[in-house]
Amino acid sequence: MKKQNKGKYYVTIGILLLIFLLPFIPLVINSFAYEFRWPKVLPSNTTWRAFKYVFYENQNTYEAIFNTLIIATSVVVIDVIIAVPAAFSLVRYEFKGKFIIKVVLFAPIIIPAFTAIMGMYVVFIKLGLTESVYGVILAHILPTLPYMIKALMVSYETLDTALEDQAAVLGAGPISRFIYISLPHILPGMVAGASLCFLISISQYFLTFLVGGGKVITISILMFPFISGGDNAIGSVYGLLFSSLAIINLVLIDFLLKKYYKKKYFKII
Repeated sequence: MKKQNKGKYYVTIGILLLIFLLPFIPLVINSFAYEFRWPKVLPSNTTWRAFKYVFYENQNTYEAIFNTLIIATSVVVIDVIIAVPAAFSLVRYEFKGKFIIKVVLFAPIIIPAFTAIMGMYVVFIKLGLTESVYGVILAHILPTLPYMIKALMVSYETLDTALEDQAAVLGAGPISRFIYISLPHILPGMVAGASLCFLISISQYFLTFLVGGGKVITISILMFPFISGGDNAIGSVYGLLFSSLAIINLVLIDFLLKKYYKKKYFKII
């Protein structure tokens, strides 16, 4: 029975791994392709040309990686700062206009973000935020913030207020209650929201191009011309690079989260 369960486990893991790797197979094949003729499944000739161009010949690649990480990380931090009090207020308090505020906050999930940015673009020009990293960061907050707020709202809804009340009775202040009671509980939701916000931010092309004016270079800005009718091999390499950033982000967050809870567990013991 144990052998059967072990076999099912490995089969399940194998299937899940195959599903995960399946989208990357065409990217890997295309990245090495020099000549791809129908109806051949594999390229007739292979070359490192695309990798050489992306990592050696194109100096903008490393600038794009740096900008992408800085913008996405900044967006996540700002989203957390705004979303924590917003989610807390929306869950814990009842007030007039609450429904309207929720509709406005979650509207970017339904309405394309560029419709709002088109209206804000004039303001960005007057404030001198166009063609700058700061403007792009502010633009990325619009489509990402609703996901962070929603994730934290779910976390706050499952947090028993009696725990905070008991801590307050024992003399804990608002900051202590947040650090030792609220934060450990909402952290998984915060991590889930941060992962989504990071992925959404690095995948933004139109907002980055519009507000950045083509001067703020990110991976999506470099990748789009090649995948939309340019060189498929180079586009595939940028696609692999883009995917690598997303995967590294998820792995890093998972590692830090496990380390946090492990440290917290040993502190309790």
